[in-house]
Amino acid sequence: MRIHAHAKVNLALVVGRVRPDGYHELRGLFQSLDLADRIAVDLADVDELVVDGGAPSIPGENLAWRALEAVRDLTGMRRAMRMVLAKRIPTQAGLGGGSADAAAVLGALGADVDPGRLAGAAAELGSDVPFGLVGGTAVVRGRGEIVEPLPFAAGYALAVVVPPVELSTPEVYRRWDDLDGPRGPAIPAAALPPSLRDLLPLRNDLYPAAASLAPDLDDWRAELEARWDVPVAMTGSGSGLFGFFPTRSEAAAAADVAPGGVRFADAAEPVPRAWEAGDGLDPDA
Repeated sequence: MRIHAHAKVNLALVVGRVRPDGYHELRGLFQSLDLADRIAVDLADVDELVVDGGAPSIPGENLAWRALEAVRDLTGMRRAMRMVLAKRIPTQAGLGGGSADAAAVLGALGADVDPGRLAGAAAELGSDVPFGLVGGTAVVRGRGEIVEPLPFAAGYALAVVVPPVELSTPEVYRRWDDLDGPRGPAIPAAALPPSLRDLLPLRNDLYPAAASLAPDLDDWRAELEARWDVPVAMTGSGSGLFGFFPTRSEAAAAADVAPGGVRFADAAEPVPRAWEAGDGLDPDA
């Protein structure tokens, strides 16, 4: 089986206080992107995980393999499997690469599992995994387990830059708590694509905490805003930064003039879900 696992961007991430279960209450606007990791899963003589063509990795430490184990628990499947994961989504960028991989494996291998049970398994794996089962444009609430699909929001593209800044998601949330829960800077409505203006306030409340931990992040954002002449926002807990442009070609031109880091243009297009069986192969092959 060949699977594509699509990245996501948090167009908005409004953070609330810590819940009794230890998670923060969230309300976000998520959007799937074209950018995708590639995963191949085949029957094998022994379990094996290979990441980016390197030496075999330790399966239990990889979220996509943990998703495979979750499908085994749900279905009773016990055949040995070989998983090859080709990463295209930058890591530690707020683009949900690991969660996308897990959701893709859950959705593809668990296609015959009751959707409610599959969603429960997704929530157990991570807060971004439930959205990965759905994809497209969606409001995400709770700690990420409540996903409300929206009609596709068209008419824009994104320039995305991932600075060479390392941020730990747990540390960003802890700093947000230490700072007494600040609000992030909101993108003015006039600077938003028309299709997004009536949705959530487009702000990321984790940005002040991320910038406090890594001041270079704020320097990158200021530099990009100066070069692009548009507001720049952060996705997830960082360090990925993005700006809105009318067309993909304009977004690509903006990415080209970024000062460095990982950079690309991506169009928000009507992705029916955040994973798909690809390469023209039958999903059951």
